[in-house]
Amino acid sequence: MSLTALHPKGWPAPRGYSNGLMGEGRLVILGGQVGWDAQGHFAEGFVAQTRQALRNVLAVLAEAGGRAEHIARLTWYVTEIAEYRDSLAELGPAYRSVMGRHFPAMTLVQVVALVEPEAKVEIEATAILPP
Repeated sequence: MSLTALHPKGWPAPRGYSNGLMGEGRLVILGGQVGWDAQGHFAEGFVAQTRQALRNVLAVLAEAGGRAEHIARLTWYVTEIAEYRDSLAELGPAYRSVMGRHFPAMTLVQVVALVEPEAKVEIEATAILPP
């Protein structure tokens, strides 16, 4: 099973995400994951927390038998949009180190705060696994 990218004719190519993906199979919905390890210790800095949050997304997804390529959508919540923008050069390699070259549909929004005071980012995911 694979996901099919949805890209309207004439639109500019998205960079680092997809406009939409379509697939058929078992739906897996993951709650937001923050950048802490299994012991609840937060990684230092925005990029490190993002890398750990993505690893946590994949760890939960693996419980359903899924992998990165099954993720159809990621929603990122960040506490400082400027920190995200300032980290883009480091963020791309960090993302690819966890997710490979799989770029699902993504949304990123700034929020006032996250439930864990040390969290700089929280990422939730929707995946479609083969039937």
